[in-house]
Amino acid sequence: MSTKSNLWGVLAQYENPHAIYKACEQVRDAGYEQWDACVPFPVHGLDKAMGLKASKLPWIVLTMGIFGSAFMVLFESWAMGSAYPIIVGGKPLFSLPAFVPVWYEATVLFSCVTAFFSNWILNGLPRPHHPAFGSKAFERVTDDKFFIMVEATDPKFDLEKTKALLQGAGATLVEELEP
Repeated sequence: MSTKSNLWGVLAQYENPHAIYKACEQVRDAGYEQWDACVPFPVHGLDKAMGLKASKLPWIVLTMGIFGSAFMVLFESWAMGSAYPIIVGGKPLFSLPAFVPVWYEATVLFSCVTAFFSNWILNGLPRPHHPAFGSKAFERVTDDKFFIMVEATDPKFDLEKTKALLQGAGATLVEELEP
């Protein structure tokens, strides 16, 4: 395993969605674990080509949405039934239809806030600087170029073999990234 001491990893540029899709399959099949693909627009099936597992985010949001919903019903029941028992218009103290608007909004609020912060946490954000930002070629990732980055900390990383794999997968540019 040969790596330079001041090396973050390798960046490879591809020209179109088909090329990066095939390259991702080859990197996945080669056994790399610490790598990522950056594209200017969603590429259908790229997560499958990369071998990514399903996200935990929907389950986290569902759990917190259910928690928020249950919390709000219990809070409204307590507030109207015990803390401030006021009979309004002859309605019972526990009037479920009256609770629905606030109950619904609390469920949405808990879900949205959870989705926002969980997405940041699961993606390791905020990250104001990434080694790829030092690459002049990487500036086109938001326009028309596709990139794969393989980290030097990957157990399978060998500088020359990784460069050869990426070039063999159709990369038009392969460059080393420094931290």
